[in-house]
Amino acid sequence: MVFVALYLVTSIVAGDFYRVPITVAFMVASIYAITISRGPLRQRIDVFSRGAGTSQMMLMIWIFVLAGAFAHSAKVMGAIDSTVNLTLSLLPSQMILAGLFLAACFISLSIGTSVGTIVALTPIAAGVAEHTEASVPLMIAVVVGGSFFGDNLSFISDTTIIATQTQGCKLSDKFRVNSFIVIPAAAVVLAIYLIIGQGISSPSNVGEVDFWKVLPYVVVLITAIFGLNVMAVLTLGIVLTGALGLADGSFTNAYDWFGAMGQGIVGMGELIIITMMAGGLLEVIKHNGGIDFIIDRLTRHINSKRGAELSIAALVSIVNLCTANNTVSIITVGGLARQIGEKYSLDARKCASLLDTFSCTVQGLIPYGAQILMAAGLAAVNPIEIVPHLFYPVAIGLAALLSIWLRYPRRYS
Repeated sequence: MVFVALYLVTSIVAGDFYRVPITVAFMVASIYAITISRGPLRQRIDVFSRGAGTSQMMLMIWIFVLAGAFAHSAKVMGAIDSTVNLTLSLLPSQMILAGLFLAACFISLSIGTSVGTIVALTPIAAGVAEHTEASVPLMIAVVVGGSFFGDNLSFISDTTIIATQTQGCKLSDKFRVNSFIVIPAAAVVLAIYLIIGQGISSPSNVGEVDFWKVLPYVVVLITAIFGLNVMAVLTLGIVLTGALGLADGSFTNAYDWFGAMGQGIVGMGELIIITMMAGGLLEVIKHNGGIDFIIDRLTRHINSKRGAELSIAALVSIVNLCTANNTVSIITVGGLARQIGEKYSLDARKCASLLDTFSCTVQGLIPYGAQILMAAGLAAVNPIEIVPHLFYPVAIGLAALLSIWLRYPRRYS
């Protein structure tokens, strides 16, 4: 509440989301959380530090470092310009938004990760926005939204795997139920992008395409689709960017390449600080029983199937708000969701689908989640600017609520 009041409310009052830096808001909220906790001060700081330095947090930070190095070295080498020119020449005029959304959906469904999709497509989307004079936050939001299509549906997505494991159902069954809920939402969002994209047309003077400079992004996309670890994908992209840049003279020597990578890493500094402070703050909340309190209060007054499904949706959503990680939120409430499902005779396949869909909805909308932070960092925009344009996470959340209220799909309700 301190974080929301300090950052969101003051920014709205000021009419400027840059007036209060998000790092300062997290710092003040973290100091407050440590201050009101019990125990010796050193012990409270240790709890915060443990959350900031978990293996999952560090993995995200390493990905941010590699993504920064790859993105900026590719930009200096000219890969973004060539890729943008190729994209503009291939996508039909008036279909740039819809084309990017479909590309993000396909890639995320193939690789099962929203972060990998965002890393691959965000620089291209930002470049297209600049060339077409479209809104950069809108273009980035199209990629972020589409990346959650696969995060929610892919057979190799960690959220899908954990949701089905905790509820004791098959991946294929959960996919079937999930498809009934989210594919109509995706179709609606695609239609919206087709309509609002009418005012965005490809420029007539598209620049020259140097196919060798497009190669780093092609390799990153292909290796990601074939399931290579995202850190290995980014490392391969960095090496390839350097080799091609040195070969064609984009980098006069290795020092230019190192300098470009260094600038990219430094550019991720704020993102890394936010990630660590958010992890520490959320660990303090968890340590003090905040998440247990929320779970206890939400499950106290369930008395129907609809109420049971809504409680599962609310549980995973609120815990996701507190942890800023959809995988962790499903792990946290998965066992309790299964108990609720068994008590009220809910279909396990529907429960798994609700867990995954609502966690992706919240994760796709919170400005301090890894996906939006990553996209904002790569595109050099404020995370808050992206949120109003995130149609797909809102659409799947509404579709999931309708599925609860209308008892849809009937066979699984």
